[in-house]
Parts: sequence; C-alpha cells; structure tokens
Amino acid sequence: MSAAPSQPRLRFAPSPTGMFHVGGARSALFNWVIARQSGGTLVLRIEDTDASRNKPEWTEGIIRALSWLGIDGEQYEGPYFQSANADAHRAAVERLRAAGLAYYCECTRENVIARTGDQHKGYDGFCRDRGLGPGPLRATRFRTPDEGRTTVVDLIRGKPVFDNAVLEDFVIARADGSVTFLLANAVDDISQGITHVVRGEEHLSNAPKQQLLWEALGAAPPVWAHVPVIVNEKRQKLSKRRDKVALEDYQAEGFLADAMRNYLMLLGWAPSGDREIVPWDVIEREFRIEDVNASPAFFDVKKLRAFNGEYIRALPPNQFIAACLPWVTKAATGWDGFDSEVFERLAPLAQTRVNVLAEIIEMVDFAFLDQPPYDEASWQKAMKDPAADILADTEKAYRDAPWEAGELKDRLERVGAAHGLKLGKAQAPVRVAVTGRTVGLPLFESLAILGRDRSLARIAAAGARLTRSTS
Repeated sequence: MSAAPSQPRLRFAPSPTGMFHVGGARSALFNWVIARQSGGTLVLRIEDTDASRNKPEWTEGIIRALSWLGIDGEQYEGPYFQSANADAHRAAVERLRAAGLAYYCECTRENVIARTGDQHKGYDGFCRDRGLGPGPLRATRFRTPDEGRTTVVDLIRGKPVFDNAVLEDFVIARADGSVTFLLANAVDDISQGITHVVRGEEHLSNAPKQQLLWEALGAAPPVWAHVPVIVNEKRQKLSKRRDKVALEDYQAEGFLADAMRNYLMLLGWAPSGDREIVPWDVIEREFRIEDVNASPAFFDVKKLRAFNGEYIRALPPNQFIAACLPWVTKAATGWDGFDSEVFERLAPLAQTRVNVLAEIIEMVDFAFLDQPPYDEASWQKAMKDPAADILADTEKAYRDAPWEAGELKDRLERVGAAHGLKLGKAQAPVRVAVTGRTVGLPLFESLAILGRDRSLARIAAAGARLTRSTS
C-alpha cells in the first residue's frame, strides 16, 4: 500500500447517463472549494462502467457544465474513466476471494425468497460456506463480518453506526464478471489516493459497505461527508422525471454561472451574517463542510431567479449586452431586421427588468419586427373604452412633439387627464399598440428609441384595428 497523500485529494465521480444534475453540480462545487481551501487536488472520474446507459455526449456535457461553473480542466486532475481500471477491479475481486473475504454464490433472488418466505429479506448467506468455485451464473459476494458494527465517521452526520448483521453479504462481481459500483468505487478511490469522499446523502447507506471494502483491501477509510438531499417545493427529492434538474437547461434559459454557483453553495450551507448573495472569494474563504446542515435543502426556483436577477443587474452594461447576444442573435433569425445600435440603446432598459437572459427577447423584439407581436390577452385587456380616443388623441399630440421621453410622457399624461385617466391607465393602449404587450420596457424611452415614424404608424394602425372591431 502506498503512503497516504500529504495533501487532501477529493473526487467528483459522475456517471454519464444523462444531463448534468444540479445536485451533481453542488457536489462538484463542494469538493472543489475544499480542495482549493486545503491546497489539495480535485480528481474528476467518469464512472462509465454501465455501457448500456453511457453516451460520449453525456461525458462531454459533464465537462462543459463543469467548465461553465468555473471548474475547467486546469482545476482538476483527469478526467479518468472508470472503465479503464477494469483489470484492477477484477484483480481486487480475486484478492478478496483468495483471502477468504469473498465467495462465489449461485443464488437468485427467487431462491432467497423461496427459502426465507420474505421478499423483503436480504441475502441469507446460503452459499457462504459451500466452497463453490467459478461457474456459470455464479456471482461473487463480499463476506460481511458476522458480528460487530461499522461506524462511519461523517463530517456532516456525526457517527452513524450500522450493525454488520443487517448489511448482508453484498455482491461485488456479477455472474458475467463485471463488478458492481461498490467495489469499483472503492478500488478507484484507493488507487487514486482519495482522502475525502464528499457526495450525496443517497450514498450514505453504501458507506459502511464501502468502508468494509476499503479495510479488506488494506486501506484506511476516507473522510466521509454526505451532503443533504435536494428537494422541490413539495419536499420531494428532485427528480428528472418531475422537476427541472439539468444544469444545461438553466444555462440555456440564461442563468449566469456566478449566480448559479452562489445559489448551489447555499443548498445546505450559509455564509456568515444576514446575507446570501456574496462574492465567490468570500464563499471560498468561509465554507466549511462541517457547517453543512444535514436537513434536506429546498431548491427554490423562484429564489434562484431572484438571485440571477440581482447578478444581472450588477453586470456592467457592456457585459450585459455581450451576455444577451447569443439569445438575441438566435431570435433575430425570425425577426424582420436587427439593428445592433438600437439593441444597445434598449439593453440598459431591459437590464433592470429581466431575471434570466432569455427574457431579453420579449423585451426588445418589438423594435425589430415590422409589426408589433400582438398578444391577444394583452390587446383585450388594454383596448377597452376609451382606448380608441386615447390612441387618436395621442397620435395627434405626438405629431409635432420633440421626440424625447420626457416630452412624450408629458403629452400622454395630458391626453389621459382629458379623459379622466391617470397616466398608468392612459398609457396601456399606447404600450400595446407599440410593443404588443402590456408589460415591457419603459414606454417613453422605448418610443424615443423606436422613432417618430414607426411609433405613430403603430398607434394609428392599432386605432384603426380597434375602430374596425367595434363598428
């Protein structure tokens, strides 16, 4: 056995079987921060032994998602692939069998149920002392100690104790020779010198079995830390079948990496003081895995959106414009025309209103379409009497107006007053006429940017449409 590493070695070991789960992202961040704090190393290991479910694109997605979070190739050792260590896995199984710590078993689940009469009972040890050799349909089981207890020292959960008698003799190699997650995981951690295993709570039940394997293979167990499960608003564990869990989906919607990183770190932990939005260097300095709460962590999408909005508003305007360009560029393929100078004038107005970057599209599309993108619900809401008169009087008032926001506001305010309406009510039909929606950017600044001719044409067209519909 090699000497213990002088510095902590942590690992993030995802399976490439789907989109990158936000829970996996949190585990990666926790491991990364601990490694950076301690001067240690983060190892990226792709656990790709499930050939039926693994796809190369999922591995590529993991690496891209980590890079988006700031954990790029310079931040970790690897990636290593578990499948490349298959010989070492098989050799470990042989070592355990040779030492009498594992044995061949030909029992099926049906055999166990027939003997015990209980479909919920674990393996009954039937083949433990039969001395079976290799053969078809014979798996290999680890010989769990008959007596005693296994204590898992966990930085978050204390010292949970497991009776060895209830752990049963678990399978470490299947009948086809492939090894199970429990064995492969332990062998890889030992061979890679892993000192700290920080992972999801769902693996806590595996910890005593893996600890027994570490000891049987002649290695001291790692430092364990099982972070709390992440739940939705109904306090159900996040599920990809029911919840939005893929990090890539949040990225595609326009969540900023800094905001996502900050939020994920708060799922079970909190910085000092009455604050949650904090610079990353503060998080790196203050985070302690021992301070993570063992209780389930609520993934509050509304709160995440609010977080993201705060980060968006903190961006310098030029960075906000650059961040929006992928969404605007894609949307522009369906627009009648795109003017970058107009967009740069509209963007600061939108920056105070969007919570995710994808929302920029509906904020600015009216400026790049020949006709406003009328939303029927907005039309019905805004175009109520005296909307036709408001539109007609506004068009007249605007014909000779100096085309700047303050003057446009004053003139519409006077039009509204003539009809007994406050500005908020008076501007509703004008807003829908020009932008197509009841909610959007500040109206008068939008009019000033859109220009006199286009604005007056839209107000007139909306008035004509309204007159036709009521005649």
